[in-house]
Formats: sequence, structure tokens, C-alpha cells
Amino acid sequence: MMSETKPAPHDPANPSGLFFSLLEDCLARNTFINLVLGKYHGPEPGLGRVFVRRLTLKEGESLSFLYRYQTRDVTKNLPIAAGIASLRDMFATSFNNLHLQTLTEDIQLSINKKGKYTLQRGKAAGRSVSPQEHDREKERFLDLAAPFLKELGVTNAQQQLIPAMSRKWKQINKFIEVLDHAIGASKLKEKERVRVVDFGSGKGYLTFAMEEYLRGGLGLKPQVTGVELREDLVNLCSKAARKLNLDGLSFMQGDIRSFPPESIDIMIALHACDMATDYAIHLGIRSGAAIIMCAPCCHKQIRPQMQIPTLLHPMLKHGIHLGQEAEMVTDSLRGLLLEASGYETQIFEFVSLEHTSKNKMILGVKGNGSGKQAELLAQIREIKEFYKIREHCLESLLQADGMGQNEQVKDTP
Repeated sequence: MMSETKPAPHDPANPSGLFFSLLEDCLARNTFINLVLGKYHGPEPGLGRVFVRRLTLKEGESLSFLYRYQTRDVTKNLPIAAGIASLRDMFATSFNNLHLQTLTEDIQLSINKKGKYTLQRGKAAGRSVSPQEHDREKERFLDLAAPFLKELGVTNAQQQLIPAMSRKWKQINKFIEVLDHAIGASKLKEKERVRVVDFGSGKGYLTFAMEEYLRGGLGLKPQVTGVELREDLVNLCSKAARKLNLDGLSFMQGDIRSFPPESIDIMIALHACDMATDYAIHLGIRSGAAIIMCAPCCHKQIRPQMQIPTLLHPMLKHGIHLGQEAEMVTDSLRGLLLEASGYETQIFEFVSLEHTSKNKMILGVKGNGSGKQAELLAQIREIKEFYKIREHCLESLLQADGMGQNEQVKDTP
């Protein structure tokens, strides 16, 4: 506990006092970008982080607090003075990390398990800011002032969204929203250093966005690697990362099969064609990834194997329906195999990528295991038998690792 007699606010011996003095100063000078409260240890179930931004209401300048829970968001607006008082109280009672972004600095205040306060200050790339109107735009996980957006051609020199990139901006934010909820449900919430690999990183939009979100939004120390086959895109992204001094971001030439096995916390593979999605999921499982995110396409392996059940022949005699059924079966088997590997799995609609109309996302968040592996493997066998499917790539890869061996022995006459 801190003593009643506190050092002067700007005394380096009082990190908390200095932080809040810097906060008040940047608000007064209109250089405030945003603030994130992390490492929650309070009593409210499901609360992860609180995001704070500045906006202009009819009543005047305010601070808007977005409380992010696992299943919902709650917004509360306070006048600036009351907002600062609330921040002081929340940091004193419920959060161990504050991350402030201003036009000129990134400032982080944290408390360790022994109650020691640490203040870190670093220079920030040039940004612009102005109080935003209340309903101007829905809550975003990234700020248009983020330097990487200008470097990659999403915003112009005035940090305004280029109209032709509006679809890309929407996709980036939707992706980070999905990632944010996955992290909230994972065991990565308290992990300071996070290893991320993005296969098929392309021009790097999502790769840069992940680094910005993990570092700037959550106050973590990420190590993000983009893996891409095309050498020209690797060189383009590497040059941009160097120019922005992003030490936690790198790019390499290669693909899923050539990537050296290593520990990964978050594995991303968007637009992984056909069995490349299976290899990506397999790599994520083998690497012990806490989060696996895939957007599959080009489902070619299962369709030639499928024999149409008599009951379904009137529906699946049409090629387009058979193709859709093959996609559903392929990805359903992937989801069941992820579950059998100990992952809480969801398959849902996502914003389509620029080079494909496919809009499906497979998301796996590692849990403690459901204890239902035998039941899940039995469901997989039944589905395969129903459609007369001989082989599924991901299943074969996992069986080579030993999945289901006990079940196979049990079923052998």
C-alpha cells in the first residue's frame, strides 16, 4: 500500500502520480489518442479490458469507457474530470496495467505481483487526433492514425481513409474483433510475450494490424511473423516494418509445409487453399497454439470421394449443391477434429477476402479438453461412412501423431 504522504506528481519515485499528470497534460493539450486498462483482477466475471477514448458530446468533452466482457460490451461516458477520477480508482482496485497513447509518446504504467509500480515511456510515430463526435463511427479496435495504415496505403497523408480501401479497413477491424474475443476466451490474457505466425500474409494488412493491436491495444510484447511465398511481398512488408521501427514484426519467404516447427501462441492461415488448411490446423495443434484461425477455400479433397446417399440424391444431383455439401462436410470434420484435439471450436461467417468470395472462418481456442474425444472420433467415423469418404487430410495427419490409436485398437476385432 502507498503511504499517505506521496511524492510530488512529477517525482520519478511516484510512477502513478507521474502517469496521471501526463494523462491530464495530454488531454489539456489535445494530444490524447487512447488508453487501455488491462490485467483485470477485480470481482466482475467475464471482464477483460477497458478501452478509453475521447469524444465530444452536447454536454462537452468526455471520456468514453468501453468495458469489454467475454460476451458483451458496455459503454459509459463521463466528463473528463470524472473520467480521470474513475481511472485512478480502477487502477487502484481492479487493473494492473494502463497503456496510454498520445501524439508523441506511448506510456505504460504497471504493477507487478509484489506491488511495485513501473512506468515506461517511449516515442510514438506521428499521429493526428481530434475529439470525435459521439455517433460518427462504430467502436474500432484500431485507430486510423496508426502509422502502418498510411505506410500500406489504407490512409492518406492526412490519416484519412482512402475510399477504395474502405472494404479492407472493414475486414481488418472485423478480423481484430474476432481475435480480441478469442484472446479473451484463451489463456493468453495474462501472457506478456505472444508469438504469432500469419501464413499467407500477402501484403501484410492483417499482420501489421495484429502487431499494432497486441502491442498498442493490449500492451503486450508480441513477436509476429508473416510467412508468404511471394518474395516481392516479403520484401515490401519487411521494408515497411523497418521503416516503422517495428522490432516485433518480421516477414519470411515460405509456406506452411516449409515453416520450422516451433512454439506458437496464435496461428493464422487465411485463404489456405484445399489441404493447406489441414496442414495449417495440424501445425497449430502440434505447436500448442492457444488460438487457431483459418479461412478455408478450394475444397478439393473430399468432393471426388463423396458418394451421394440415396436419400440426398434429389438435392445433391445438382453440382452447385454437391459442392456446397462437400465444403460443409470438409469443414465440419475439421471442426470436430479440432474439438477432439482439445479446442473449443466455432465455424462462422467472416468478411470475405479480396482475392476470394469465401467468407467462412474456423476458430479454435485451446481449452482443458472436453473428455469426449472418443465420442467425437466416433461422430467423425459415422460421417465418413455416411458419405463413403475414404480419407480426410487433417485426420490422417493427426492419426500419424497418435490421435485415436486407443480407439482403433478397441475397435479392431
